[in-house]
Amino acid sequence: MACDATRREWDSRVAVRAAPMAGHPTSTVHASALLAVAEAGSAEFRLRHFGDVAEYVPVVRRLEAKFRKSARGWVSARASVEGDALNRLSGELQTKGRALVGVSVEVVDEGGMVALSGVVEWFIARAVTTA
Repeated sequence: MACDATRREWDSRVAVRAAPMAGHPTSTVHASALLAVAEAGSAEFRLRHFGDVAEYVPVVRRLEAKFRKSARGWVSARASVEGDALNRLSGELQTKGRALVGVSVEVVDEGGMVALSGVVEWFIARAVTTA
């Protein structure tokens, strides 16, 4: 785990591998798979910091992505947030019962090439309980 004072960043344990497809000459990872790895990597980042908190419901509100290069072989995500975003998130959840947090994500292939960069914005709210 690498971490510094202004950014918290971890490599994700979420990974997929390009598999040869019939009629697909380059055997690169499909764009939808890259998006799925980006979203799952941001979710894992959130879980590492808050755990599986049953009283809150996280939902992806927005995902903005830029495809940079074709990915080959295994791909994985690395995610981070700026500065005190996690502290603000915790405070807003405690006081308001809901919050937004943007998680920056890069999806890299096994050669270290960045295939996708983006931001996954999570809306997290206290779960409504019914009796």
